[in-house]
Amino acid sequence: MPLPQDQNHLLIVEDDKGRKEFILTKAVYSIGRDPTCNIRLYSQFVSRRHATLLQMPKQDGTYYYRIVDGDGKGRASANGLIINSRKLPAHDLKNEDEVVFGPQVRAIYYQLKRETIPSGPLDEFDITLINPGSMFDDEPEE
Repeated sequence: MPLPQDQNHLLIVEDDKGRKEFILTKAVYSIGRDPTCNIRLYSQFVSRRHATLLQMPKQDGTYYYRIVDGDGKGRASANGLIINSRKLPAHDLKNEDEVVFGPQVRAIYYQLKRETIPSGPLDEFDITLINPGSMFDDEPEE
């Protein structure tokens, strides 16, 4: 299913190796410590298959993501998910939701409007000229 033109789903992950950004377009993502996970988390406090992201359709033809604790097949993670300061087994993600997987390991979900992202190269002839003299005071310093 192609990405609708009016939305862009982004997951920003912070873990022991720093910050990573993932643009979400697939129907399913595995999240965890296991090297085979689509979104790998680097922390000893995170389960191998900590969570699953599922793309869910909306009535208007767009979609959202649901995060589910565990491997998506019914097996929960050891520590669970804390979403917006509440421990939950699953949650329909909304803009700026925070998901905590463990100490020092979290993700923030963003659903951005597509028009906030440049749609193509900038026009090379669209320039603004600045008068260099306008950058200085009228009065010379002594």
